[in-house]
Amino acid sequence: MTAEPASNSETCAQRPKLILASASPRRLALLQQAGLDADALLPADIDETPQRFELPRSLAVRLASEKAAAATKIRKLQPDLDGAYLIAADTVVAVGRRILPKCETLEEAEDCLQLLSGRQHRVYTAVSLITPRGAERRRLVEARLRFKRLGSAEIRAYLAAGEWRGKAGGYAIQGFAGVFVVKLIGSYTAVVGLPLYETVSLLAGEGYPTLDPWFERA
Repeated sequence: MTAEPASNSETCAQRPKLILASASPRRLALLQQAGLDADALLPADIDETPQRFELPRSLAVRLASEKAAAATKIRKLQPDLDGAYLIAADTVVAVGRRILPKCETLEEAEDCLQLLSGRQHRVYTAVSLITPRGAERRRLVEARLRFKRLGSAEIRAYLAAGEWRGKAGGYAIQGFAGVFVVKLIGSYTAVVGLPLYETVSLLAGEGYPTLDPWFERA
């Protein structure tokens, strides 16, 4: 006799929990785009200052790993999250070896836009997955972008819009700055902040049922 498939409620009860080590609404929205809902948000407060001579790609990997480790310590204080998968990510924007800041002031954002105007830059996004067994799995994704040459009026308008606040390189590609991008080679979702292909592949490779939500919505 063939067993009947589990109901949606039974499937949800069996699914392991998923933690996003971030307060970023963009990363949460990207997870949801893949059909994945975070059971908890555990943003990690770490020092993101680059080390001396640290390369942009190395910085992204280190910060993602440190965020994952910090969030794991928080998770251990919450027994209801035992056995959860934990995802952390970090995005670094660079021109050559120069790491651009996550802008907190108007002056920083203006400097970044002036630097990016009319030239190519790279965006590195690293993902760190902590499995229920405590193992860490990592991926680093690199994207190359080129901005149009920005006029002073465009820069003033973008600064006035305020999208630059807290953004690496002083811009958010999913917002108004999308019109600045002449060319993008690589993962768009990585530039936004969470590369979906790599993130879902990491989870699936460690046994997380990434496709279950798709069946539930059928």
